[in-house]
Amino acid sequence: MPPCPSPLLAALYPPGVCAAEQRQPGDPALLYPEEAVPLQHAVAKRAGEFAAGRLCARSVLAQLGIVAFPLLVGSDRRPQWPAGVVGSITHTQGYAAAVAAPRDRCRAIGVDAEAVGRVRRALWRKVCAPQEIAWLAARPESEQEQLAALVFSAKEAFYKCQYGLTESWVGFHDVMLDPSACDLHGGRFSVLPLTPLKLTEQQSPPWSGNFRFEEGLVVSGMAFAEP
Repeated sequence: MPPCPSPLLAALYPPGVCAAEQRQPGDPALLYPEEAVPLQHAVAKRAGEFAAGRLCARSVLAQLGIVAFPLLVGSDRRPQWPAGVVGSITHTQGYAAAVAAPRDRCRAIGVDAEAVGRVRRALWRKVCAPQEIAWLAARPESEQEQLAALVFSAKEAFYKCQYGLTESWVGFHDVMLDPSACDLHGGRFSVLPLTPLKLTEQQSPPWSGNFRFEEGLVVSGMAFAEP
């Protein structure tokens, strides 16, 4: 089954963003030969995840009217989107998705999906700032796995989005999800800097995004719109 356009995923973003998702591994045989080069020594699981992400990207590019475009891997390991397009890909445990938009609608974009339960309590200190740890610990135990996955996913979506503007590395402890601004019912989050970041030269914090929980996953999205 090919990737499906996803209005639910697109709803995490401003108008003009196209989205697609797939809930099974992709077939590497469907990749363009140039796209398959990184898979020469990949195990089957990695190949299936990579292919699913690339096929989702092919779907969103088609929604933008761009076809037969091999999405190559750059020297920074990021997808090389067509000129005039910003995009992002994610995959985790049987789920893959991609989003893209014309650059005149979005300056940068990021998407990330995380399986609830993977960010175990033993990993909190690697992923979370002290403020986030205190927030998670204060929540009911029944919510902690979901919210820990949200922290991870929101930070990854932020990282991908900011990289599109700065091409700079940001670690988990350089930013935090603001607990006071996290709207669990409305699916809204905000990220604050904890260290000086290059992004602040172009976009003032807080940096906001949207998320949704579904079928054991949390999916987070962030975009920086054109001024």
